[in-house]
Amino acid sequence: MQELWVGKFWLIVGLFVIVASLEFATPPDYVFGYLYIGPILLVNDRFSRTATLLATAIACLLTMTNVWLPGRAVVQAPTIASRLIAVLALVVTGLLSDRNRSYQQTLLQQQAKLQAQEKLAGVREDFASTLTHDLKTPLLGAIETLEAIRRENFGPILPAQKTVMTTIIRSHQTSLQLVETLLDVYRNDTEGLKLQSAPVDLVEMAEEVAATLMGLAASRRIHISFNYGNSDFRQFLWVKGDAFQLRRVFVNLLINAINHSPRGSKVEVILEPGAAYQVAKVIDAGAGITPEELPHLFKRFYQGHSDRQAKGSGLGLYLTRQIVEAHGGKIWAENHQPHGAIFAFRLPVLPCQLSLST
Repeated sequence: MQELWVGKFWLIVGLFVIVASLEFATPPDYVFGYLYIGPILLVNDRFSRTATLLATAIACLLTMTNVWLPGRAVVQAPTIASRLIAVLALVVTGLLSDRNRSYQQTLLQQQAKLQAQEKLAGVREDFASTLTHDLKTPLLGAIETLEAIRRENFGPILPAQKTVMTTIIRSHQTSLQLVETLLDVYRNDTEGLKLQSAPVDLVEMAEEVAATLMGLAASRRIHISFNYGNSDFRQFLWVKGDAFQLRRVFVNLLINAINHSPRGSKVEVILEPGAAYQVAKVIDAGAGITPEELPHLFKRFYQGHSDRQAKGSGLGLYLTRQIVEAHGGKIWAENHQPHGAIFAFRLPVLPCQLSLST
């Protein structure tokens, strides 16, 4: 490295000597000072800022000195003007190259910082993914053990104890669902969502999910109702999608609506068939959504400041958006009048819907 530095130094000195020789070996009318630009750029590329400014100053001095040396001819005003222009070009070159050097250094620092942040983010995500994966096993084991105790496999228990066991099991199941959601979010971000598509009726799926959530709704005295758009009869909303993933969409949206509806109110599920898209809407009777929150509701780990964000991890709606968009659909949220919120999504209609519905 030292030898390379020395070699560059002597190359620059040699170039200065060559240009200076051309300058002083010819009359002042012939301006070779522009050739100093080459060694100035080399100095800027290989040495410090001070060295660049010094090389620029030396080049300017040599260029102007040639006006009077070697002194073999009468110097005219145009000659002085030409050399002043050459000096100005050298000064501009030195300043611009120095500024470009500063920009490059700043850019390299920013790139290094971004790479460090990306590496740290990758380590964090790998850690979170590994941790959530490892947490599933003990949670599943605890749930199975508690279920066995509640079934009295290890001996009789009192009714009050059975009630407590049910509460503990529900709490563990909620924790397991959160762990699985977190694991899926990281997997989807890194590997993409892999779908096993087949014809799916959104109406049947929504009704099945609502039936499984009747216990949660009853505990909060929430009534779940269905509305089939302009029709008074049950419809078929066929789409091509992954039944398991689309079921999670309805689960997340319905749980979100139940959790944010006051006791004794209603959650309404609207299923509207369309020519190009099938639309599903879940309407709650909660506090609604503030304008500041609307753009951020479906972001990962988003936690707002309103009553709507009092529960949850900020992952359910993000995962829901991942699933809907992976199916070529769109998800959105808006306020419902006079109060409450609407969480809706649409999916492309299955081309052979009519034949399937018959």
